[in-house]
Amino acid sequence: MNGKIPIIEIKNLSYRYERENILENVNLSIEKGAFLGIVGPNGSGKSTLLKLILGLIKPQKGEIKLFGEDSKHFRDQQKIGFVSQKANSFNTGFPATVYEVVASGLTKKLGLFRSLSKRDAAKVKEAVASVGMEAYMDRNIGELSGGQQQRVFIARALVSEPELLILDEPTVGVDAENVQSFYEMLEELNKAGITLLLVTHDIGVISDKVTNVACLNKGLFFHGTPSEFEEQKIGLSEIYGHEVQLLTHDHHEEAAHT
Repeated sequence: MNGKIPIIEIKNLSYRYERENILENVNLSIEKGAFLGIVGPNGSGKSTLLKLILGLIKPQKGEIKLFGEDSKHFRDQQKIGFVSQKANSFNTGFPATVYEVVASGLTKKLGLFRSLSKRDAAKVKEAVASVGMEAYMDRNIGELSGGQQQRVFIARALVSEPELLILDEPTVGVDAENVQSFYEMLEELNKAGITLLLVTHDIGVISDKVTNVACLNKGLFFHGTPSEFEEQKIGLSEIYGHEVQLLTHDHHEEAAHT
């Protein structure tokens, strides 16, 4: 592990729903400072893996360590930020400004009814600026595009200063022409020191943004660098059940699709 600290360490992890195996003997280590892209077809267990990491469900077999601690006993949830596919289903009539949505990310830390200190207010503004949305601070969240909303939700996750940010298909609902700038923003956050775990169907983004790739289809078929991923092609067609082209994003050109 090159001396780097594993933020997530997964050993011999398996999970079943009733009689169906969802994850089978998964071993995966995510180092501090990594930008890991997890890819795999529908039904491959990606969402279940995220639920296990986030503590929404408990491992049935094997173990997960978060920051060196067994996930079953992990309580320091502020170290982990999570962004789901909110832009695809967000209620555009929700009456809150960008500032208010991002500030709500401090609720767990401050309590529901405490007002923000000057330091907390500065944190909110800093988080909004980090995702390039400072010009929209007083805009109603429902007036924004899907991509802008997702940036705001990322700022909401960042305001509590997590060390790990997990994103589940964050470009769902984002216009194709804005996807590239969205991924560039994630790349900058990673360079600023935040460890990122990104679940995506967009195989094209893997090659030029992430530092590591994991390919999941119940079991872990591959874990390595993007260049190793491209060189080996790792039987993608077999995993996905049809031919897969692996291309990279280039400016506003559309990436490869499964």
